[in-house]
Amino acid sequence: MALQACFHCGESTNEGQRWATEIDGQIQPMCCPGCKAIAETIVASGLKDYYKHRTDLPELSPAEFDNQDLTARDTLKIYDSDAMQRHFVVADGQQHEATLIIDGISCAACGWLIEHRLKQLDGVVQANLNLSTHRLTLRWDNQVQPLSSLMEAIVRLGYKAAPFSATEQEAQRNRESRQAIRRLAVAGIGMMQVMMISVPIYVGMELQYENFMRFAAMLLTFPVVLFSAKPFFDAAIRDLKTRHLTMDVPVSLAILLAFTASIWSTFNQGMEIYFDSVCMFTFFLLLGRFFEMRARHRMGKAGNNLMTLLPTIALRIQNGQEEIISTSEIEPNDVLQLKPGQAIPADGVVLTGRSSVDEAALTGEYLPVSKQPGDDVIGGTFNVESPMTMRVTATGAKAQLSTIMRLMDRAQQDKPAIALIADKVASYFVLAVLIVSAAVAGYWWPQGAEHAFFVALSVLVVTCPCALSLATPTALTAATASLREDGLLISKGHVLETMTKISRVVFDKTGTLTLGRLTLEQCQTVADHSEDLCLQVIAGLERYSPHPIAHAFQHIEGLALEDVEQRPGEGILGRRQQHEWRFGHSQFACGQPLTPPSQATGQWLLLSCDLQPQAWVRLDDSVRKSSKPLVDGLKARGIEVALLTGDPSPSGMKLAQQLGIDDVRIGQSPEDKLTSVRAWQQQGERVLMVGDGINDVPVLAGADLSLAVNEASDLAKTNADCILTNGHLDVILQALNRAQKTRSIIRQNIGWALGYNLVALPVAAAGLVPPWAAAIGMSLSSLLVVTNAMRLARRSRG
Repeated sequence: MALQACFHCGESTNEGQRWATEIDGQIQPMCCPGCKAIAETIVASGLKDYYKHRTDLPELSPAEFDNQDLTARDTLKIYDSDAMQRHFVVADGQQHEATLIIDGISCAACGWLIEHRLKQLDGVVQANLNLSTHRLTLRWDNQVQPLSSLMEAIVRLGYKAAPFSATEQEAQRNRESRQAIRRLAVAGIGMMQVMMISVPIYVGMELQYENFMRFAAMLLTFPVVLFSAKPFFDAAIRDLKTRHLTMDVPVSLAILLAFTASIWSTFNQGMEIYFDSVCMFTFFLLLGRFFEMRARHRMGKAGNNLMTLLPTIALRIQNGQEEIISTSEIEPNDVLQLKPGQAIPADGVVLTGRSSVDEAALTGEYLPVSKQPGDDVIGGTFNVESPMTMRVTATGAKAQLSTIMRLMDRAQQDKPAIALIADKVASYFVLAVLIVSAAVAGYWWPQGAEHAFFVALSVLVVTCPCALSLATPTALTAATASLREDGLLISKGHVLETMTKISRVVFDKTGTLTLGRLTLEQCQTVADHSEDLCLQVIAGLERYSPHPIAHAFQHIEGLALEDVEQRPGEGILGRRQQHEWRFGHSQFACGQPLTPPSQATGQWLLLSCDLQPQAWVRLDDSVRKSSKPLVDGLKARGIEVALLTGDPSPSGMKLAQQLGIDDVRIGQSPEDKLTSVRAWQQQGERVLMVGDGINDVPVLAGADLSLAVNEASDLAKTNADCILTNGHLDVILQALNRAQKTRSIIRQNIGWALGYNLVALPVAAAGLVPPWAAAIGMSLSSLLVVTNAMRLARRSRG
């Protein structure tokens, strides 16, 4: 096949037809999927003129970049353009934040290396890598350092970096799975064949046949070492170049030493060959990593499924006409048509129409939420019933889905104290393994070089710190993903650890324990008209009113009234069948003040017909149904409960009495609330603050742990450690249980990983463990840690 030049980088290739892509109506050859992806990204971003204006092909210096695996510096600069960054970069003044997907990571030490290298660069404020999803959250000063130079730093370490895309990561996961299965299959077939050949050698046979069997085993082991074990060698070479030891170093060393020693014995009629051990070690190590990869993919999908909720196309209304556009073309202030059964493509506000929207994927609330003009809608949710139109308010990285993803990543990347200890131990563990293996070999050397090599190889294999590296990140990711599905979005990493130490929960009242909006509590007629008719008249009057009172009647089908007029501070009036109906304060409704029928808390309003009283209506801020079960559950756990409210009325005391809260403080300013929390903290208590308003921001920031409810202000959500995405406060009880279980499982994992190594090391050093048994033990240890952590991913209600 004739070689072609890659259209993007100019390298010669015979893969042009395989990776070709269409540019300006012509099929252009590409040398690899990396060049194909970059070219498609350039074209999709409206930057295809890059190819017209470039004077030279991208410069690929062998000293700086590997032509087969790394992207050129010129190509990376594409990511500095505003058109490209609009989809994945959030700007906050001079500081920018982006989520990148990193390819080539093999263990926890890879994450450590990437994070520390980036943090050394000027302008980098934050660099956190999630080992479970391979997503890197990067925050930097764009005036000091462009994004392309940060991505180049990652490339120089031997990894690949690209903007995070749920679709692209799904494709990457599929590629990774297929390649892992191929490597596992080659290693498994090779292991079975070599073991069959090795049995007669161990039993004993004539020398000429034994030599034939040895050469046959060597040839069958070559594909296992060169193909199946290739990821270990690549990672080890990369790590040695960057002067950083990871678990791939001892793994590669063990495979290489065993294989080369066996080749030497084959040609020199040595006593021992280890081809079967090499194949078995490679197979079981790949098997352990395969199961770890499957678990990581499963947990990663929990978050990525959010991003795949967005549709690929949208209906935009322009000049009165509908046009089909790509979701990526949506701009703020665009007017979109939302049809029943279709996903909402962006964040926005309803302009016309009424419908129900399914928000279960974001909030965990299984019932659709009613939407009408003026209500907010979130991209990725589903319009259920009727057509609506909306005005777009946010797209791309500024949309709520992207914000949720960033908060989830931040939570999974921030590490609790126990995780930092494990990482620190693991970073020194590899060096200790190499030193101990060398010492064991030296100890056994007087009894024969082959025996010493055999024992040192077992020590090298059995003590690889795979399980220790996986102990914490898998547990944290599984717990965080499970709680998000239950309706609690954790945005900071210390939440699960701090939650196990909470001794007091402090609540705000309005909007927290209550719904924060007026609801219809009672209707009492005082004339001949029925209650249903009175409520329908009120709903008709309030149908188009922007007043908060109108929301209390939006679920009632109103009657049609004419000449509706709003009287600020008094009420509303309208005409129906030659009669004037009024609804509001009694002075407005009847021309004189009247006494309500009872002293029940709330706001009493009067409906009149031709100035004659017809019905009293009581509105009040109703208590959340989950408030009482939550308070009871907290008290059952021995956790103190307090209510701090800025409302000076007696309603706070009555609410506390209704819920069983003994410690109540009313008329509290934001400073008063913070002072109270500080006083409890000085007494040694760990405080969880639950609030919703701007006035709660100081105390949310000052508490040991803070939670903002779903209706909270944006500022309150920003300062909170976790966010309730639905109205179920009892999710807090589930979070407390899950936090205890997470801490327990992390301790179990770390205890098992360290205990296994402490027990296995002396046994292997004593020469009692063959290399094949060491490979099985090490792989099973890693598999046990991952399986134990996955128990946290089970979703539970109640």
